[in-house]
Amino acid sequence: MADPSDDLFDELTAVSGELVLLGERVLVLEQLATEPDAPEDGGRPAGAPVNWAEMSPDERPARWIEFVAWVVWLADRYELTTDQLPRACWWRHGAVVEELTALWTSHGSAYGGDEDVGAAPYLWQDALSRAIERIGRHWLGPCRNGQHRDRHRTAWSGDEPYLTSILPFSTQGATT
Repeated sequence: MADPSDDLFDELTAVSGELVLLGERVLVLEQLATEPDAPEDGGRPAGAPVNWAEMSPDERPARWIEFVAWVVWLADRYELTTDQLPRACWWRHGAVVEELTALWTSHGSAYGGDEDVGAAPYLWQDALSRAIERIGRHWLGPCRNGQHRDRHRTAWSGDEPYLTSILPFSTQGATT
């Protein structure tokens, strides 16, 4: 004949095992709460700023892959045309990359954070609309319909006579 307390001991053993698992989960949550900006995969926290110019050469390839994947998602999700974002050359335009980077980081902040979750997605949608207009109007130059054309302009950096003529003003202050 079975001891009636055997069923009770079996239940207590099962509850004890569940308590151990719950304890481990609580520990993980507590660690995440003390480090809210550190993602589990060691990547960039959602909404963290990205500055391509100051990024280390070791970090840049991984961020670029994340960024390109997001741009492809954006173009497909919002059905962007090649006039809005030229598929053949958007990455060749520094200002377009900066504009899209700003959208990428603000998207992560709007949809990935716990602060102001009510208005942030709506404000991001508004920023997207304005950014797409700016990209087409200001940053693309003559690129249209999948055709890349370099902009004809004189670069400011690397022009030694130009820099020599303006650098004294930076230390003395401009006079009018």
